[in-house]
Amino acid sequence: MSPKNANKVKEEVAALNLGNKIRNLRKQRALTLQEVSNLTGLSKPLLSQIENNLAAPPIATLIKISTALGVKISHFFRDHNMEDRIVVVKKKDRYSVNKLFHHKNESRIGYKWESLAYPMVGKQMEPFVVEIEPMEEKDLLFNDHKGEEFHFVLEGIVEFKSAEQLHHLEKGDSIYFDSSIPHALRGIGGVATSLIVIFAPK
Repeated sequence: MSPKNANKVKEEVAALNLGNKIRNLRKQRALTLQEVSNLTGLSKPLLSQIENNLAAPPIATLIKISTALGVKISHFFRDHNMEDRIVVVKKKDRYSVNKLFHHKNESRIGYKWESLAYPMVGKQMEPFVVEIEPMEEKDLLFNDHKGEEFHFVLEGIVEFKSAEQLHHLEKGDSIYFDSSIPHALRGIGGVATSLIVIFAPK
């Protein structure tokens, strides 16, 4: 990643202010970084980078952190005075995170995601639109977290890979799976776009 692009990513991360929100909630819960590390399986250096807005967590990592802190990930994207039971998110108002830093590969995470329902309080589903970049198989990043996921391919071809299965999903195809299974995604032949819904029952 060029220095210019790296600075842009850092600016986007800082603008979301995820780090401060995570740190404040951790302190409200009277948890140390080590305790959150034990709860999530994430390293203390990575958690520190996230809290200092030096790294932004992929969806799966943010789910692990939010679960450890006892909230849904939408907690970090909404204003606290929002209590509506029906919410509309205009396209221009989506929260977007681009090409995130990652503790295994800081130069490339391989996707951009936008939250589609961040204002809804206490929801059990988290919908996103995700742009998934092509990458070499050796660079695939496997994620896992509690819950279930539904993916619907909007454009391009998505490769879904687990330890036991490999699927190429084209426009209009979908897949539903237990997200505690380590899984990885990459675009085939270019950037692919998917609607992803993560279901995390209470």
